[in-house]
Amino acid sequence: MNFTLKQLRYVEAAGRLRSIANAAVEVSISQSSITTAIDALEGSLGYALFVRTPAKGIQPTPAGREALQLIRNFLNQTQQFEAELQSHGRDDVGLVRIACYATAAPAFLPPILKSISENFPGISIKVMEGNMMSIVDYLNNGEVDLVFTYDTYLPKSQSFEPLFDAPPYALVPASDPLCVKSSITFNELSKMPMIMLDLPYTRDYFLGLFRSRGLHPEVVHSTRSAEIAKALVEGKFGYTILNIRPHNYSTNDTRYRALPISDSSEVPVFGIATARDVRQPKNVTSFVKGCIELRRSGALDALTVRPNP
Repeated sequence: MNFTLKQLRYVEAAGRLRSIANAAVEVSISQSSITTAIDALEGSLGYALFVRTPAKGIQPTPAGREALQLIRNFLNQTQQFEAELQSHGRDDVGLVRIACYATAAPAFLPPILKSISENFPGISIKVMEGNMMSIVDYLNNGEVDLVFTYDTYLPKSQSFEPLFDAPPYALVPASDPLCVKSSITFNELSKMPMIMLDLPYTRDYFLGLFRSRGLHPEVVHSTRSAEIAKALVEGKFGYTILNIRPHNYSTNDTRYRALPISDSSEVPVFGIATARDVRQPKNVTSFVKGCIELRRSGALDALTVRPNP
């Protein structure tokens, strides 16, 4: 068999995106080059990797699905090898691919990336974001080296390094009379209009906080965007529940107030997930160590909202 790494990357992109056109855009190459790579690999293997349909683009055949997983694993190992070879004898160079739970990214990533750039200027970072389900898939598929997420719903194939506890809190319009309080309860929240952050796992988690207490929230709006949820709170449509403090929030904020929930006992942990039993390049382990140092220094404490002791 005779094929190149570039051809394998073209085929993998086409299979993952289910589209020759989208793959061509992602890898910055012509569509004909993608088609040529697929045809060459199919000819070399002796079987079809894809079924081409005008309406649905390309769909992997059963054999193609298995081949794509092997290609994906091989490309991931190759990238790890390249990164480790590049950083041999050093721990501060090379690309680190990360994914972050989207609702946490605006507040969490800036201090992390600032610290990494200051302490490891040779490390470059590619950032992806998504919901808790999609970023786990990114890691399983070898598209990223690590993900920032909560410790809930992680598969056994992934290791977890905790960074901080993230208790839920209520983001309430600044004009609400309850804002004079230092904290709020689930019973009080159940009587107020709620803006639900409706993402995979997230909705069940928030509803479970009420149901475990025999309560039911009054959900008036749902959104998949934390930014929209915060904008609706600012517009006085109701409150929302989050776990990480807004990135530009202060106690004097005139838009909304972050109130700790005094009777909250279910506290998820936010941290770093990596593939278990995979030898990481030195730049990735340095990145993780940099995050752990931030945890130890207390620099991440400002990201959470907690009741006064």
